Parts: sequence; C-alpha cells; structure tokens
Amino acid sequence: MIRLEKRHTPLRHATLVTLGLSLGMAFVVGALVIGAFGANPLTAYGVMLQGALGSGYGLAEVAVKAIPLTLTGLAVALAATMQLWNIGCEGQFVMGGIGATWAALYLSPFLPPWLVLPAVILCGAVMGMVWALIPAALKVWTNVSEILSTLLLNYVAIIIVEHLYFGPWRDPEGFGFPGTMTFPDEAMLPRLFDMRIHMGILLAIAAALILAAMLGRSKWGYATRVIGLGPRAAQYAGMNVGRNILLVMGISGALAGLAGMGEVSAIHYRLQEGFASGYGFDGIIVACLASLRPLRVPACAVLLGIFLVGGEQLSTAMQLPSSISRILEGALLFGFLLGETLQRYHIRFGSTAKARSVKDGANA
Repeated sequence: MIRLEKRHTPLRHATLVTLGLSLGMAFVVGALVIGAFGANPLTAYGVMLQGALGSGYGLAEVAVKAIPLTLTGLAVALAATMQLWNIGCEGQFVMGGIGATWAALYLSPFLPPWLVLPAVILCGAVMGMVWALIPAALKVWTNVSEILSTLLLNYVAIIIVEHLYFGPWRDPEGFGFPGTMTFPDEAMLPRLFDMRIHMGILLAIAAALILAAMLGRSKWGYATRVIGLGPRAAQYAGMNVGRNILLVMGISGALAGLAGMGEVSAIHYRLQEGFASGYGFDGIIVACLASLRPLRVPACAVLLGIFLVGGEQLSTAMQLPSSISRILEGALLFGFLLGETLQRYHIRFGSTAKARSVKDGANA
C-alpha cells in the first residue's frame, strides 16, 4: 500500500529533484511511445537534439518558439502567484493577435508611419488585457471561478478569430486562403540577424526582468504575494483584494496579448488559419516548470522550444508523428507534479496497521 505522509522538513535540492523528475519522466514516456512505433528511442532523441540545436536555423527556431512561450509563461506565473489560475492565455493570445491586426490594417492609414508599430504593440496588449479582465471582473463581483471562465473564453476567442479571417477581414485577393491582407511594412516587428528571431525577444526578456523586480521588491509585489498566501488575512490587513485581482489579471492578459501580437506582426505578417497554435496552453507548462519564478521562465521556455522544434524533425527524418513532442510536454508536467508532491510529502510503502503501530510507538 502506498501512503503519503506530510513532510516536516523541506526536501533538499528540491528544484533539482523536480527538474530531474520532469525530464526523466518525459524521456521514459517518450521512449515507450517511440518504441511502440518500432523506432529506436536513442536515435529519435538524437534526431530531436540535432534538429533543434545542431544548426543555426534550429537554434533560431527554438528562439522563435521561446518568445511567445516566455510571455504566456509569465502571464500564467504572475496570476498563479496570487493563486489565480489563468487558463485563458490561449484566448488572450488570440485576442492580442486580433488587436494587432486591427491596428495594422485599419488604424495605420490614419497614423504617421513612425507611430504604427507602437500602436500595433499597444493594441495587442490592450486586447489581451480586456479579455483577461472579463473573468477577473466575474471573480471579483460574482465569485465565479476564474478557472472555468478563462477556459471557456478560449473557445469564444477562437470562434471570433475564425469569423474574422473567414469573413469580414478575409483578403479579397487571397485566392480563397483564410487570412487577412498582409501587414504594411511599418506594422511589422523587425527581425534580427536575417532570421525569424524578432524584436519580441527583447520584450520577453524585459518583461521577465521587470516582473521579477516588481514581485520581489515593490509594495505591489508584496501585496500580490500576501494575497496569494491568504486573501482573508490580506483583506483584514487593509489590502484591496478586488483591485489587485483586476490589476494582476489585466497585466497577465496583456503579456499573453503581446505574445499574440508578436506572432502576427513578426512571423505571419497577417492573421490566418492556424494562428491559435497552443502557445497559451503551453505557457502553463512553462510556468509550472519555472516554479512560478519570472527569471526562470525564459530558460524553461527555451527547454520547451527544444522539444517542439525537435519533435518537428521526427516526422521528416524518421516518419514518426510530430505530436510525440506534445506527449513529452505532458510527461514533463506530470514529472513536475510528482516533484511537487515529493516536496510536500514522504511516499511510504506498507500497511496502514504497521504505520499506526510505528506512530503509536513513537508517541509512547
């Protein structure tokens, strides 16, 4: 019989244990799945590493995926610091793309060229923020669970974006392709090093640094952490819990909106089918692996980016499903949850009667 007993002393090297369990479970589960397809797991992992890290192109693609993963990971981590579970980053990501597209196509004709890109960035952030404030308001004034409301709003956002690029925003000269017109040059986020890496990487790094500083050194960050530990105690101490919920969820949504803005203005240069690619959901895994610490989020985003880019190589080099990378992501998360469990509990094997007799003997 397996039992869990509460730990009274912290687990040594808890972070390393959790990371090791996450990676170990991912590799073991991945090996079982790859073996089920009749392939050698070690060969497959070698192909993944070579595809992701063995060339300049692979490294650039890892960075391209790490940019939105960092921003959505920060969005989830910030909300979770206050014990708010923002499962709606995918919808906020999509709404950020919608806001950026509107600014690029329909607002830019009325603006001077130098103001177009700032407007695109601002509109992307604002639309993500607005979408996150809806569940925040429901939480504050009607006590609706943010887990449920943010999750359901993901699907509403996807329906809206599909309506736009299939309907009123569809490019009339796109030969039936479901997507908007191409952005004007002044609305495109600049790329770096003649690769697909774009200026969004600077936004992501700056966001991680600012968020870490604000949470660790500011009065607002202290209030955020206190409310997360005990909202009733924080309210008794005079902290405005409702206002802080709105503020934290708004910033969280803005970060996810910036991720969506970067994808349309630097990668696709339009809003098109396939835009909602799961970066918002992947941000949950990134935030968990980073233990909700902003400075760890970029590194965990790079790790997940390696899994995603490497997984794409499996289909071309070994004729394996690229979705194996998604299985590895899920195994990473389960490994993290196991590590978190070990930080809080001892795992004991044996009968309940034996455990009770040992406990009684210790009390005597």
